[in-house]
Amino acid sequence: QVQLVESGGGLVQAGGSLRLSCAASGRTFSTYAIGWFRQAPGKEREFVAAISWSGGNTNYADSVKDRFTISLDAAKNTVSLEMNSLKPEDTAVYSCNAKSIMLVTLEYWGQGTQVTVSS
Repeated sequence: QVQLVESGGGLVQAGGSLRLSCAASGRTFSTYAIGWFRQAPGKEREFVAAISWSGGNTNYADSVKDRFTISLDAAKNTVSLEMNSLKPEDTAVYSCNAKSIMLVTLEYWGQGTQVTVSS
């Protein structure tokens, strides 16, 4: 059974930092891309960042580029999202996603973790 378990969310003041982690288990993810998405109240879910498990290629939303860094620890089956210079508009539920690069309809989601940035 595939599981993606997020951790590291919380409350932080604007300008602060948080590190989110996504622990993946239940299968081999070598042909997957792992991404972070977020959804603020009343808004659509949006892409934040992603990394390919095999090559380490990364991709970021323009709104977080230069502030957030996604990384992979393959030995621990963990993907992290380092978030710096946080802004109130970063407040959202952040969810981890694993998407197959072989079959794009095959994907898994974590339960999400709340990030709240106070002004």
